[in-house]
Amino acid sequence: MFKEGDLFSRRVLDETERLLREQRYLGEASIRTLHYNDDNTVDVLVRVRDVWTMSPGISFGRKGGENSTKFAFEDTNFLGLGKTISVGRSQNVDRSAWRLGYVDPHVLGSWWRLSAAHSTLSDGSDDQLSFGRPFYSLDSRWCAELNAIDTDATLPRYSLGKETERFGARVRAIGFDGGISRGLVDGRAIRYLFGLRYDKRSFSTDPSDPTALIPSDRNYVYPYVGVQWIEDAYITTRNLNQIGRTEDVHLGRSLTMTAGWASSALGSTSNAFMLRTDGEAGFDLGNEQYLIGSFELKSRVEAGDLRNAQLEADGQYYKRQSKHRVFFARLAATWASYLDEDTQLLLGGDNGLRGYPLRYQAGTSSAVLALEQRFYTNWQPLKLVNVGAAVFADAGRMWGRDRFAAVPKGWLTDVGVGLRLGSARSGLGNILHIDIAIPLDRTDDIDAMQLTIETKKSF
Repeated sequence: MFKEGDLFSRRVLDETERLLREQRYLGEASIRTLHYNDDNTVDVLVRVRDVWTMSPGISFGRKGGENSTKFAFEDTNFLGLGKTISVGRSQNVDRSAWRLGYVDPHVLGSWWRLSAAHSTLSDGSDDQLSFGRPFYSLDSRWCAELNAIDTDATLPRYSLGKETERFGARVRAIGFDGGISRGLVDGRAIRYLFGLRYDKRSFSTDPSDPTALIPSDRNYVYPYVGVQWIEDAYITTRNLNQIGRTEDVHLGRSLTMTAGWASSALGSTSNAFMLRTDGEAGFDLGNEQYLIGSFELKSRVEAGDLRNAQLEADGQYYKRQSKHRVFFARLAATWASYLDEDTQLLLGGDNGLRGYPLRYQAGTSSAVLALEQRFYTNWQPLKLVNVGAAVFADAGRMWGRDRFAAVPKGWLTDVGVGLRLGSARSGLGNILHIDIAIPLDRTDDIDAMQLTIETKKSF
């Protein structure tokens, strides 16, 4: 974000550090001033630590009582140019897939970004293409991006962790997103957003389940406008959501609101207001305690009623007890109303209740509380992985009735322990979770212990 001859700004150096740390081919990055010269210039030193960018491998995962496997080859710094190429095969409870992907974050050395991916699925195909120039920094003045998705696959319905129905779903979507801004003013940026969306979803009977209830087709074409507000307030720390890596934590406030109008005159299924808003706020409570809250609301308003409305709220609390110990608590809640027939609100071993089958309960609102005592060590076996551990307890429940699933069973709780392995030689920042969880509200259809093995972006 700066070059020789630019006006010196510590803020620009700090944001450049954050952008460098986001690059998947770098493990660490720091920028510090070396000397203030008599000719009114400043010498700065940029230090980065590169990592292994070529990562062939085979992985195995298990969560909610179901297994998954993946074989992949990925290079996040192809030919030293910062481009990413990937090819892989994966298999999970829903489908198997071959995927080929390419990402160029700086087309011809610019801030324009290109990404493309093609997947051949056991039940269809998936194609994605994106090209545009994002708001790459807080002081960026404009953005423009074009996205296209074409997915043809099948979708399942679940009840008590078991698949009950499956139907075909085709999604074709194209979107243009733009925005303008005055840049960073008085520590905050205000961005004015606009765009055009085309979203068509069609459904069909799957030969494996000819009696499944098929949702109605939907098509929405709409322009939208919006506004985004974000504060420049970051801290750097270590051993919070990563192990032995520098982390950038946003402790400011942000808010994004968009609204669009889908008209039947433009080919939409019906007239509808398309609403979406999300926000985040972070607080430094002192004594290395942090509280971060976020929410997202998305819905349509048709004939005066909310349709497919979903409100999600999330709160995370961190209390550093020492260099190697952190207490973590998370409370997440979701409320839904008049969900589309192809959408279920589910709760289970894959999204919060580690001692239970995946997609175990279905309903119209949910809440999950997680408590963790985290441990971070200096142990680095063969200088390949950073080792951590956790003791945890989860509690959650679902309310309301999903007409395609059984009545929720009330509060479910579990306790467990887990091992955390963070790669010391990869820029991905991924952490392998190996958890053993014991359900405390077990019935005959639930195993006495759940083993979960999965890779996540954080601790």
